[in-house]
Amino acid sequence: MTPDAARELWVVRLGRMAYAEALELQRAVARARISGAVPQDVLLLVEHDPVVTMGRTAKQQNLTTSPELLAARGVELFEVERGGDVTYHGPGQLVGYPIVDLKRHRQDLHWYLRQVEEALIVAIGARGIAGERSEGYTGVWTRGLVDAASHPPRKVASIGVHARDWVTWHGFALNVTTELSYFGLIVPCGIAGVDMTSMSRELGAPVEMRDVERDVAAAFGRVFSLEPRDVSADALQLDAPAPA
Repeated sequence: MTPDAARELWVVRLGRMAYAEALELQRAVARARISGAVPQDVLLLVEHDPVVTMGRTAKQQNLTTSPELLAARGVELFEVERGGDVTYHGPGQLVGYPIVDLKRHRQDLHWYLRQVEEALIVAIGARGIAGERSEGYTGVWTRGLVDAASHPPRKVASIGVHARDWVTWHGFALNVTTELSYFGLIVPCGIAGVDMTSMSRELGAPVEMRDVERDVAAAFGRVFSLEPRDVSADALQLDAPAPA
């Protein structure tokens, strides 16, 4: 479908931001989207300092490193309201928080998760990496380059979302140039034996975060039939009240 110019995707590039600050920002944007103060869907793009987050279905045994040892390595720990288990965010990883009003699309969270996966598959495909789904799991895997699959599936992107009044927040983490050793601190997404990878590992070359941000924004626009438009965080003019 051709995106309707009246239906935009406001893309906010936040650069490097502490997890706690980004968490409060996305919650504020979600409140404003629910109230109508923000009239368009929003995609926040950010990199975080090292942090482990545990979703509402996380199992404690999947955090294989004590909070004390995490702190000693400079890794923060948060328990949050998103779905899914435990995951890691850090430098070189593109984290995206789509704040999407599903009432304008389709009121179906399973459909939404598949759309997010599709957008990421399209985005990494633009860099020559073949993305795929894994039955029974949420996220994006790859066997290697487009038309040159060469290894068993490795996980390149994780997804965990939350929704209220059919407005989503939380989102995805796409490993671009991520230091993958940090995933050894956890059982990523609660999947024993999963092999985590990054775009740079698959390509065997550095990848520019700015290029991936552009590819991801374009892919989300295409998949959700929206016109991406860069806006600043200040332009959102957040003043929605806190939820009850």
